[in-house]
Amino acid sequence: MTTDVRLRHGRASLGLSFFAQGAAFALLVTRIPAIQDRYGISDGLLPVFLAAVPVLAGVSSVGTEQLVKRVRPSAVLRWAQPVVLLALLGAAAGTELWQAAVSLGVFGLAVGALDASMNMLGVSLQRAYGRSIMLGFHAAYSLGGIAGASLAWAGAHWHLSLLTSYWPVAVVLLPVCLVGSRWYADAREAAGVAGAGVGTEAVGGAGGAGATGGSVVFKMLLPLCLVMAFAYIGDSTVSNWSAKYLQDVLGSSEQLSTVPYNVYMVTTLLGRAVGDFGVRRFGAVAVVRFGSVVAAVGFGVVAAATGPWVGMLGFTLLGFGLCVIVPQTFAAAGRLFPHASDAAIARLNIFNYVGFLVGSPLVGAIGDAWNYRGAMLIPMVLVLATLVYARSFGSGDARYGVRHERPPTVDVGRSSNEV
Repeated sequence: MTTDVRLRHGRASLGLSFFAQGAAFALLVTRIPAIQDRYGISDGLLPVFLAAVPVLAGVSSVGTEQLVKRVRPSAVLRWAQPVVLLALLGAAAGTELWQAAVSLGVFGLAVGALDASMNMLGVSLQRAYGRSIMLGFHAAYSLGGIAGASLAWAGAHWHLSLLTSYWPVAVVLLPVCLVGSRWYADAREAAGVAGAGVGTEAVGGAGGAGATGGSVVFKMLLPLCLVMAFAYIGDSTVSNWSAKYLQDVLGSSEQLSTVPYNVYMVTTLLGRAVGDFGVRRFGAVAVVRFGSVVAAVGFGVVAAATGPWVGMLGFTLLGFGLCVIVPQTFAAAGRLFPHASDAAIARLNIFNYVGFLVGSPLVGAIGDAWNYRGAMLIPMVLVLATLVYARSFGSGDARYGVRHERPPTVDVGRSSNEV
């Protein structure tokens, strides 16, 4: 199989994995009330269960950094994804509280490994392509999230049991992802060969700072970690508080209050679908700055909204703004540490869960102590802080931003089914 064909197959199969992960995660988080009812989880205990998932995912992401020193990221992803889908089924099939705890715990551990390995593969494939493609993978995740949320709505609307809602998705996606995993393309070797052929700039400045000895200098990675946390604080604000805000603060109907998150997901998908073209044309720094400003304006509109439709406009802007930040943060980490990109991404991925854990309680606490309009200003300020760190997205950007010449064709090595 030629290099170009293998890369295309690897890109398609990885896109499928992003889609499946988006669908699985959406199915879980949108049916939390049903899971609570099924197991009789009290309101006081529910936050413990919900917090355990991102905490365990963060621990698993750290473990994945060590694991990929011994096996390829594609092998980790191949087996983590089925475990996520089976854990989702387990959460729907149990009857005892301990069964819910085990299922959600396994889900969290598998998700951490899955998120880290997916983005490792995405960054290495982008390096092999020599142009921005990361936003496309995250667009597939958004599409999966829309599909999963739609299925969850259908299950709730027709009063289907959790197992009835979940098992068709697992039955379809599990074998499809296992088959697709045969074409995962580990492109780490390709990046090294490409760099030898076209100079260090093509692989993000392999001779530059941060690449020495293939190690990660956390001080250099810290700006990207903060940006990742800020972005997920914004994202978790939308996912956890948009419905309540529209209904309680802006006086919308219960039905209308369910719309902002769906609108947010659709605009996230649209923004990511075209985002790679923006990165190729204007560079990652400009795209991240633009996204940060648009997201901040969105939070400002939400905070100042006089009615539900104005609030809806704000959440729409948030989707277009926040959608570009996370994929470009992973891509920037790969460029900053081209010889240790797997380790950098595993550590960066932890701050995904930090932002998710901090965001919702932070907004809730400020909303209760002050008011929810004021609470929306906190993620606005944090997103604006991304502008301070925007230069961190420019390391090695010549081949992934304004100048997008492609490295010469190289062999990406064995496919993951040869591991």
